[in-house]
Amino acid sequence: MPAPTASLPTALVTGASGGIGAEFARRLAPDHDVVIVARSGDRLEQVRSELVATRASGSFTAVVADLSTPEGVETVLAAVADRTIDVLVNNAGVGSHGAFTESDPATVQAQVHLNCSQVVALTRALLPGMVARRRGTVVNVASTAAFQPIPTMAVYGATKAFVLSFSEALHAEVRGAGVTVTALCPGATETGFFAATGSDFLTSGRQTPEQVVTAALRAVRRRRAVVVSGLGNAIGAQAHRFLPRRLVTAASALIVRER
Repeated sequence: MPAPTASLPTALVTGASGGIGAEFARRLAPDHDVVIVARSGDRLEQVRSELVATRASGSFTAVVADLSTPEGVETVLAAVADRTIDVLVNNAGVGSHGAFTESDPATVQAQVHLNCSQVVALTRALLPGMVARRRGTVVNVASTAAFQPIPTMAVYGATKAFVLSFSEALHAEVRGAGVTVTALCPGATETGFFAATGSDFLTSGRQTPEQVVTAALRAVRRRRAVVVSGLGNAIGAQAHRFLPRRLVTAASALIVRER
């Protein structure tokens, strides 16, 4: 494995075996050493090999870890213990579709840990160093689901609302310290997310990971607290400001219903 390149900043990207996470890794690779994390070792190695091909030298490290468990978080932190992390992209997350009363309790708890607890744990471990150095970036991937309750995706929507609120609060806390915390809120995107939920909805109008990451990087450069990728998504995310909440909830239930 190539040694880290001292002159380059280092980025840590979770959920990087495909989709938005892999695209973040690709876009950061030209001028960062990159540590990519996912639980799928084969797919993660494919992404790492792709990154290696982009530069003649540098460090591209794959860490296989299941971040839905506390042990997975410990694995990642141990892997970067001797690194200075300048960019943290908390992209790993999962959703499920179906009635909450029929959901598997263990699956629900794993979803809360992956979408919320590990985001907090990694950010708490790495953000203080960024503040001390007065430079750094944290991107927490939330969702347009953060802006309203979503029946049949109740836990997912609630976890993403947590990520949004958490990120906005941290953005205000570290303002002026040379560090930017940004919540990225994509809408439906062409990733493996929908297959992972066990359902197929929002089949039209999906953005590409490239579009989502472009919006995110632009927002980071502008030091924005929140970015919703796509004009239509940005408009839809504000519906709760103009309509009764019960109507917004009913509308979101229709959007994610089984086809």
